[in-house]
Amino acid sequence: MANLKFRTSKQRTRTRRATRKAEAPTFMICPNCGTPVRYHNVCGECGYYKGKQAIEKTA
Repeated sequence: MANLKFRTSKQRTRTRRATRKAEAPTFMICPNCGTPVRYHNVCGECGYYKGKQAIEKTA
């Protein structure tokens, strides 16, 4: 088995691991109803995508 020559400090380990975080999803405001929607997705409230009705929403 391999042996370490130098111990890896907590700061070095945590600095390396800090780059592997998940990014928060980006949102836009739906131009039809005004609710926050993820980019390139159909609005869950009104069913519109790019100004056209993509899915039929029931009240």
